[in-house]
Amino acid sequence: MLPYFFLSKQLPDALIPTIPGPEMPLACLTDFQAFARERLPKSTWDFIEGGADDSFTRDDNIAAFKRIRLRPRYLKNVVNVDTRTTIQGEEITAPICISPTGFHCLVWPDGEMSTARAAQAAGVCYITSTFATCALEDIAATAPRGLRWFQLYVHPDRQLSKQLVQRVESLGFKALVITVDVPKLGNRRHDIRNQLDLKLNLLLKDLHSPKEIDALAEVVAAVKGTMEVYLDGGIRTGNDVLKALALGAKCVFLGRPILWGLAYKGEDGVKELLNIIKNEFHTSMALTGCQSVAEINQDMIQFSRL
Repeated sequence: MLPYFFLSKQLPDALIPTIPGPEMPLACLTDFQAFARERLPKSTWDFIEGGADDSFTRDDNIAAFKRIRLRPRYLKNVVNVDTRTTIQGEEITAPICISPTGFHCLVWPDGEMSTARAAQAAGVCYITSTFATCALEDIAATAPRGLRWFQLYVHPDRQLSKQLVQRVESLGFKALVITVDVPKLGNRRHDIRNQLDLKLNLLLKDLHSPKEIDALAEVVAAVKGTMEVYLDGGIRTGNDVLKALALGAKCVFLGRPILWGLAYKGEDGVKELLNIIKNEFHTSMALTGCQSVAEINQDMIQFSRL
């Protein structure tokens, strides 16, 4: 039997969050970010938000979207805008899903189980991390109808990896998301200053994505329609979602923002955050004259000359 990676009891006291009630309604994803920054212990916040070295990749991912503008389309019939699409043949309510991040119990007591229930309720895919802090069996049981994929770090012991793959397959996970971009752990300065164990760095290393929207069009061109292309990293608004799809992404995935929502109100916080960005995406589709996701193309955007 493989270990469950159920690690919540091992969390240092300094990392365990308080669970205060919200003081005002949150209107956008950065509101959730501000709430989480205020309420989580500093070491937990640094752990979630920190990137490697100067965090250029993290910051550039966000800034890249600001260089792109939407091109509005008027006198179009957008009474019935449909945000639904499919990934790997499975229907989702919008092309906005949940990236794999570890240690959800850092920010909410039942961690990944809340995330899984929120994804199921929202009708989107949740990619569970190899290093989830809840048992995979519990994650599957708490959201039995949810679309689940599994993120895999390939272990040097291939038999161990094989057993883990067989285990998640038996639990109804529909696809594998294999991490290939971490030949060496990044230098996470905040974690060093906060004296966090290197083992924890390993468990959350997938929080800082090296993927940027600048590379998206090149990837789409390279695969020539032979496979679906997804993007994570830097998505903060519904406008960002449409920009990514206009450049050829089939779907985008959210990492840090999901943890902000989880820190806000657990399952309900993640559902609220997803609802906000889905509504923003719906508005962006309407303003660019798109009735369906299939109508989104590169004509809907332009790169800023500023």
